[in-house]
Amino acid sequence: MEYFTHNLSNGMRLVHLPSDTTVSYFGLLVNTGSRDESDEEHGIAHFIEHVIFKGTKHRKAYHILSRLDDVGGEINAYTTKEETAFYAGFLNHHYDRAMELISDIVFNSVFPFNELEREREVIADEINSYNDNPSDLIFDDYEELIFAGHPISRNILGTPSTIDTFDQAAIRRFMARTYNTEEMVLCSVGKIPLAQLIKLADKYFSWVETNNRRFIRKPFQNYNATTRVIDKGTHQAHCIIGNLAYNALDHKRMNLVLLNNLLGGQGLNSRLNLSLREKHGYAYNVESSFTPYVDTGVLTIYFGTDHEKLAKSIKLVNKELDLLRTRKLGILQLRRAKNQIMGQIAMSADNKENLLFTLGKSILLFNKFDSMETVNRRIEAITAEELLETSNEVFDPSMLSTLIFQ
Repeated sequence: MEYFTHNLSNGMRLVHLPSDTTVSYFGLLVNTGSRDESDEEHGIAHFIEHVIFKGTKHRKAYHILSRLDDVGGEINAYTTKEETAFYAGFLNHHYDRAMELISDIVFNSVFPFNELEREREVIADEINSYNDNPSDLIFDDYEELIFAGHPISRNILGTPSTIDTFDQAAIRRFMARTYNTEEMVLCSVGKIPLAQLIKLADKYFSWVETNNRRFIRKPFQNYNATTRVIDKGTHQAHCIIGNLAYNALDHKRMNLVLLNNLLGGQGLNSRLNLSLREKHGYAYNVESSFTPYVDTGVLTIYFGTDHEKLAKSIKLVNKELDLLRTRKLGILQLRRAKNQIMGQIAMSADNKENLLFTLGKSILLFNKFDSMETVNRRIEAITAEELLETSNEVFDPSMLSTLIFQ
């Protein structure tokens, strides 16, 4: 799987992975998100993702939404704590249309006053909807608990009070500070001659003025293991148990990816699913997840259960963690775990939209993209002894934090 790169004169990077399909994907990834906001800007990165579609110097909102829809394509965006993405899927011969449109909305948006007012209400409804769903809300509250006082602790959506203050001036200030050309990656997965793609990238993006980053993200320090129980009056008890984990640059990250998948990943044969759901019937939904950030990370175990089964469920989770800390995986167990994660990674890469984001984020963080063969070699090199060491670091009982909604 050979990929190609090109550097624009303003510092933007272009990466392309050829794909012999009828549908192509193109995106612009920006290395900025909610952790780059000040207290007063809480939620502005996500707000921009919404209002950037509401009008440019050349188009009204309707024309933005129709530009790709009219030819069977689609355009979308997302915001995380560390990145913002604008991307499109389309038939191969519409590369020009898609790239011009993304350039227009990101660099020519005018943020009409009436549209800002309307979108405040939309996001307020989104916040209320989120707050009504404890199985989603608990993840944000958990990061607020363990990253207390740090910008990365705040949820992405913001609050109604902060959103009410965002105007054109606030939006432009944030974008001028954080939408840095050297922190942008143009990513492409599709069928187009490389020379043509570079020509289009230069045409639609090289005119953007160079804007280098002038700030450094504040690293998180001083983690303290904490347990908190919040009375939400929910029908079920919701629980998260977890700890800080490796960052995206740590060489041990792949160890934890494998362990997390074994413990509570997407497979129905994960240890937590087999124990809490299949064997005991305590939880319909139980999962673990590993989220690496650039300078820290978090490992979480989540489940929802009846209130009277909460203590028993926590005991079962701790039992599985204890097994990972004290019992080295056997040869057959390790082989199964490696085969499973390699298969899942391959299936994810077969989804070209997922592959687009993996490609873009890899260039954004590492300035390289590892082939499937390279990733598989790293997985194959993991030893049972290394997994035991990682388990004792991340699943240390004295370092685990717990949040319960009941």
